[in-house]
Amino acid sequence: MMGFPIRKVTNAARERVYTDMEMWTEVRRRVLNKELSKRAACKEYSIHWDTLTRILEHVEPPGYQQAEPRPKPKIGPLLPIIHKILEDDRQAPRKQRHTAKRIFDRLAVEHQFDGGYTIVKDAVRAWKQQSKEVFLPLSHPMGEAQVDFGFAQIDLDGLREKVALFVMTLPYSDALFIQAFPRECTESFQEGHRRAFEFFGGVPRRISYDNSKIAVAKILGSRERKITSEFLRLQSHYLFEHHFCLVRRPNEKGHVEHLLDFARNNYLVPVPKVDSLAELNEQLAQRCRADLDRQLRGKSGTKAELLVEESSRLLPLPKQAFDARRVTPAIANSLSLVRFDTNSDSVPTKYAYREITVVATVDEVRLVFDD
Repeated sequence: MMGFPIRKVTNAARERVYTDMEMWTEVRRRVLNKELSKRAACKEYSIHWDTLTRILEHVEPPGYQQAEPRPKPKIGPLLPIIHKILEDDRQAPRKQRHTAKRIFDRLAVEHQFDGGYTIVKDAVRAWKQQSKEVFLPLSHPMGEAQVDFGFAQIDLDGLREKVALFVMTLPYSDALFIQAFPRECTESFQEGHRRAFEFFGGVPRRISYDNSKIAVAKILGSRERKITSEFLRLQSHYLFEHHFCLVRRPNEKGHVEHLLDFARNNYLVPVPKVDSLAELNEQLAQRCRADLDRQLRGKSGTKAELLVEESSRLLPLPKQAFDARRVTPAIANSLSLVRFDTNSDSVPTKYAYREITVVATVDEVRLVFDD
C-alpha cells in the first residue's frame, strides 16, 4: 500500500503554523487554488498531513490570536540602522556603496555588535529583496482587482452627511462596484468586499490595495507588510492574493482611483437625497449594473461581455458566508459606559469595571458579557 514517506515533523514547525496567520492563509490559498498539491504542501511547509487537513477546513487557527513577531535579540535593535545605511546608499556612487561585510564591520565598531556576520548578510539581503521596484504592465490580466476608499456628501434623512465610498474595480473588464458606508473601518472594508464579490459573481485572484491601517498594521519595508488579523481572516476565507502598493505610488492602483472619480461625478451628482444608506446602496448597485452595458474605446466588447469572459479567471464564492465584523475587547468604566471608537454605550451598572467584548458590523454594535 502506498503512502507518504516517513518524515520527522518538528514541534517548532507544528507550533509555527498555529501561531502564524500569514502562513496559515498562504497554505490555504495555494492548496485550495490548486497551485500546490497536498503532498507538496506537507513537504514544503514541514507540516503533518493532519495539520494540513485542519488548515484546509478552518479559515483561521482555532483560538488564533495574532502574536508579536519572533524577537531578534542580536540584530533586531540594529535593523533600523542597517536600513538607514542602505537607504542612504541610494544617493551614493554605485561603486561606493556598502557591502554586507562593510556594514558588519561598522556595526561592530560603532555599535558594539557582537553577533555573527551571517545574520547581518541575511538582513541586508532581505532588505534588498523587499526594496526592488516592481513595475505593473499597462495591460491588465483577467481576474485581478483594485480596491480604494473615497468620500462624498449626501442628504441622509434631511441632514447633510459625509459617507465613505468603498470601490472595487476589475481593470480587465472595467467593471465597477461601489457602496456607501457611515465611515471607513474594518467592518465596512469587509462588508464592501463581500458585496463586491457577490456582484461580480466570483473572487478576484489578486487584489491591489494602498497601505490603509485597516489592512496594514505596520510597513516593514518597501514591499513587506505586517498585516492585520482581520484582513488575514478575510483573505483566508476568500483565498485571494494581496498586493500592497509602494508608499506614495498611487499609479499602482490608478484604475480604481479613476473609476472612483467617475462614480462620484456620475452617481452622486447632484447630491443624493435618501432616507437610508440601504436605499442609496441599492441605487449605486443599479447604476453599476447599468454601467456594464457600456463599451469603452479600444475594447472588444461591452463591459458585461468582458466580465463574462473574465469570470473564468475568478475564484468561486465560498459556500459558507463570510461574517463581516470586528471584535474588540473593552472595559466598562465607573459610569457603566463602554467606549467604542468615538461613541460611548451604557450597560447595566453590575457590569461596571468588567471586561466586555464589542462585536461590530456595519448595521449594529453588540456588547457581549461573559457571565
